Amino acid sequence: MSCGCFTGSRLYKKKSAEQPAQPGVDEQLLRNVNHLPYNELRSATDDFHLSNKIGRGGFGTVYKGILKSGKHIAVKTLSTESKQGVREFLTEINTLSNVRHPNLVELIGCCVQGVKRILVYEYVENNSLDRVLLGATKTDIKLNWEKRSAICVGVAKGLAFLHEELVPHIVHRDIKASNILLDQEFNPKIGDFGLAKLFPDGITHITTRIAGTTGYLAPEYVLGGQLTMKADVYSFGVLVLEIISGRNSGKAIWGQQHKFLLEWAWQLHQEGKLLELVDPEMGGFPAEEAIRYMKVAFFCTQAAASRRPMMSQVVEMLSKNIRLNEKELTAPGFFQASECSSSVASTNKKSTDSTQRMSSVPETITQVTPR
Repeated sequence: MSCGCFTGSRLYKKKSAEQPAQPGVDEQLLRNVNHLPYNELRSATDDFHLSNKIGRGGFGTVYKGILKSGKHIAVKTLSTESKQGVREFLTEINTLSNVRHPNLVELIGCCVQGVKRILVYEYVENNSLDRVLLGATKTDIKLNWEKRSAICVGVAKGLAFLHEELVPHIVHRDIKASNILLDQEFNPKIGDFGLAKLFPDGITHITTRIAGTTGYLAPEYVLGGQLTMKADVYSFGVLVLEIISGRNSGKAIWGQQHKFLLEWAWQLHQEGKLLELVDPEMGGFPAEEAIRYMKVAFFCTQAAASRRPMMSQVVEMLSKNIRLNEKELTAPGFFQASECSSSVASTNKKSTDSTQRMSSVPETITQVTPR
């Protein structure tokens, strides 16, 4: 999801008499889910007018809306490819709407009418991180080190909650700058968590739009379909490098050899020039702390998934001024998409993991066919 969302949920609870009948769904389930009438959402978004479009992602399009009460909301119209029935859909939404954490976007309701599936979120004032910080759509908002470091820590805390505290655990599957929303105080909120469960694996945005998110994807996930929490950890590591550098990980624009962000960052680390990665527009920053954050990113992106830390450990490494055990650090795993083939490269033989089908030949790129 490319942008912001919502506010408190109690105002949207509807009496069962106001809800459209849902064949095959018991009334108790409907009472547990905030169901907003489709016409109310049409009115709130001016019939989903293009001028109210604030983002588009693999799961659907997001519109800004204003309810009659004056409350601002973000309305996500999901693509219709999900084969779930109404009951299954509402059951999942019921679970997600009960998830509460300061660093997660709050899901406050939904709408189910015919084949339409719509989610209603809190509205997040400062849009998504990629619009604020990255690419051609970058805004005039300037993020200093204090804000950037707080965003890194906040996202890490949100992921740690999804991975380790929430039951059942949730693997996000698509951590990237466009899914990190910033509130009025620039506190980060992770969006789109749990939505992958609503869609069959064969038609998720990750598998159908892989070139668009390649820079964030763990090699073992792309090549072997090994979806674990450590895939999210990898994506988070790339995100940290983006936040510190102010550059998009998916564009090969670093150095004379047109390397991708993670590759270039690792090369600078090996050359002892890691501070060259820092965004010059950030202004003053504590050099040692910035270097520590980037090294934490390397721990998160190690080629062997088993060597990556848990997100609760990442929170600790970012939050406390502790000495990192760099002797345990091995090279990152790289995945790149080209027109006819995919590449995985790692620059350290020690990072070889028998459970991963990817190359760890020093300073080479081995052609691998995605599975």
